[in-house]
Amino acid sequence: MRVHFAALLLAGTSVPLSAQASAQTPTDTPPPADQPTAGSAQGDVALTIYQNGQSLVQDRRQLRLPAGRSRQELPDVSAKIRPETVVLSGPGIGIVEQNFDYDLLTPGALIEKAVGQTVTLLRTNLATGAQTRDRAKVLAANGGVVLEVNGHIEVLRDDGLPVRVIFDAVPPGLRARPTLSVTLEAARGGTLPVDLTYLTPGLGWSADYVALFDQAAERIDVEGWVTLTNNSGTSYKDAALLLVAGSPGSAQSSSTRRRYPSPPPVPAPGGMVRAGTETGTRERLGDYILYPLERRTDVLEAQQKQISFLDVQGSPASSSYAYRVSGFSTADPASASSVLKFSTASQGGLGDQLPAGTVRVYMKDASGSPQFIGESAVPATPMGSDLALVTGEAFDVKVQTVVESRERRGDSGWRTTMRYVLSNAGARPVTIDLTQDGLYGESRVVEQSLESERISAGSVRWAVPVPANGTATVTATFDTRY
Repeated sequence: MRVHFAALLLAGTSVPLSAQASAQTPTDTPPPADQPTAGSAQGDVALTIYQNGQSLVQDRRQLRLPAGRSRQELPDVSAKIRPETVVLSGPGIGIVEQNFDYDLLTPGALIEKAVGQTVTLLRTNLATGAQTRDRAKVLAANGGVVLEVNGHIEVLRDDGLPVRVIFDAVPPGLRARPTLSVTLEAARGGTLPVDLTYLTPGLGWSADYVALFDQAAERIDVEGWVTLTNNSGTSYKDAALLLVAGSPGSAQSSSTRRRYPSPPPVPAPGGMVRAGTETGTRERLGDYILYPLERRTDVLEAQQKQISFLDVQGSPASSSYAYRVSGFSTADPASASSVLKFSTASQGGLGDQLPAGTVRVYMKDASGSPQFIGESAVPATPMGSDLALVTGEAFDVKVQTVVESRERRGDSGWRTTMRYVLSNAGARPVTIDLTQDGLYGESRVVEQSLESERISAGSVRWAVPVPANGTATVTATFDTRY
């Protein structure tokens, strides 16, 4: 039977208080890193969090330093700290050496460090409740715990029987919290302010939007929320937060791009249909947009936190439909996509830049209760942009494609006549943006029943009005040469 000793030890691992460090710690010095009950050693913390999961931590601490060279331990740094990015600065202070101690105090680490050492087993008889203590030598902890007990070999089994392993002391090198150890050279002694700065993954944020659409009034209310996540292995108390809309490059990502160039992105249906050119009012850092939060907040480990950053009421919006035909083929009627259109312009729009995120759209039913109708991703959107978000498939609005004729013209050309039948079973007229893709090479529209717009090298689009409880038909003939 495979022994899951970490789970077993979690149920009852203990370390006598006598094994803990007993030295008195001055009140203005961070508590030792090997005291699990000690409070956070962080100082004044500021977090700059980017949307690619990279973050900058700035932590100003007060350290009591002797003059000359000394070794200092800085607990409560990120468990995923990038040690090569650490900068430690202070008046008259120089760094001689630094180490990141990431071997954390866990039940599994305790037993692995105890191999070759003697521990105490505390067993409880289920029938009588009597407890017995046995000294045992830990022989191995490779997928299971093997012990030498009273001259015989025993394996700790995860069989539900009450047993605890008691250690005489915390093994050297284990830390209750992620700790940065540094050797400093101080020009003078005393309590000095020290600025600790480093980069870490594990912190991230995304934008989430809630939109309430009033179809009759053609208005939309939009609330924007920042969703913070912390999987860095460390909590940050009362931190100042600066969120950056953008993803700074790294040496690793640049190297990957040089060796393995990515193909150009394929536009998804909907999204940003026109990029805006208005300058927003939010603070900028280079080509990034900054979202400072007004109040400090706790960013706890394994926590998700939401903070409001946008609240716009009654912005103009409209609903429409879209259907995309990928090539020339006959197909059964299929649903058109439901599309919500609005703008981020200062006049007649939301009046703000939108960080990349997800918009969740609601509409009120007959009783006035908001109901969810779909969601769509939005890219980083400048102010003044036009958005067309696909929220789902329309039940009553369908499109059928029919190849009327197809004939070869020359050695590499074809003439194809298409018929598109658009139907609307709803009680109000609609407009469908009908797109024909696949017009690559020397392709052109030679005849059409409704004027189209060439939207790309390989696509044309018609805006087709369809009456309530009715149909509309579009025909088009294409000459293609590959």
